[in-house]
Amino acid sequence: MRKVKYRVDTGGAEAARPGGAAVAEVATYRVIRPRVRRQRSPLARSYRRNERTVLGIAGLVSFFALWQIGAMVGWIEPLFFSSPTAIVAAAIAEVQVARFWEDVRYSLTEVTVGFVISIVLAVPLGIVIGWYRRVSFTFDPWLNFFNAIPRPALIPLVVMWVGLGIDMKIIIVFIGGFFSILVPTVEGVRTVDRQFLDVARSFRASTRWLFISVVIPATVPFIATGVRLALGRLLIGVVVAELYAQTQGIGVLIARSAESLASDRMLFGILLFTLMGVATTETASRIERYLQRWRPSMNLEEGQ
Repeated sequence: MRKVKYRVDTGGAEAARPGGAAVAEVATYRVIRPRVRRQRSPLARSYRRNERTVLGIAGLVSFFALWQIGAMVGWIEPLFFSSPTAIVAAAIAEVQVARFWEDVRYSLTEVTVGFVISIVLAVPLGIVIGWYRRVSFTFDPWLNFFNAIPRPALIPLVVMWVGLGIDMKIIIVFIGGFFSILVPTVEGVRTVDRQFLDVARSFRASTRWLFISVVIPATVPFIATGVRLALGRLLIGVVVAELYAQTQGIGVLIARSAESLASDRMLFGILLFTLMGVATTETASRIERYLQRWRPSMNLEEGQ
């Protein structure tokens, strides 16, 4: 941007002034030139597109490198906290054992079955409780009561009911995920914009179409948020249940490794649960961002 000065002769207008002297006025104008974007190199453009991934990987690599260096120079006691290379060696030895894959299958079965049952039951019940006022008045006290109970405190009671088998773990996983999905679903139905409901009713939409076209699309982001929160609590339930029963699963691998002071195998089991949690949470977050477009929005200024 640069300044340009123009001289304007106002002699005719100034002739009437005393003395008749003409005065020249100077007008200043700003010339704004279009900004020229700097051309980035292909490597820089690729970095900008994948900046989050690159920085995340760099952070992980730095952490494990410092961990390994600390173990090598003696800052970390290998007996209590193993090194990354020892964990990798323990993982290679562990995956060659058939019992390991049985434990993995056992834990995945608990998570999958409990998670599916919690979604199937929590979503319809949450929509009903959030939509019907009398049902909400009836269930709200019980919902608050059961949601406040610590999940691990229920394990001895569930063991008395079904024993130490896989049914007990599935029930604990179900309880951990059920309320995490139910509560956001209820809140999502209760916070549906009244303008959308009024517009749908003005077109004489039936209750069925009201749910399909307004209530469910507006509640889907809340359900996705509940699912993301439930996944973390599901894994907590699996670990606690398996450590309590110690029959089968990755939790048993962790418990037995701790008893034998094999910190490399123990950290490998913890790492498995961590990777499982990161993968499921990241997947749920991506689904949640995708489903945000389902939530209807009304911009009243568009027609103005």
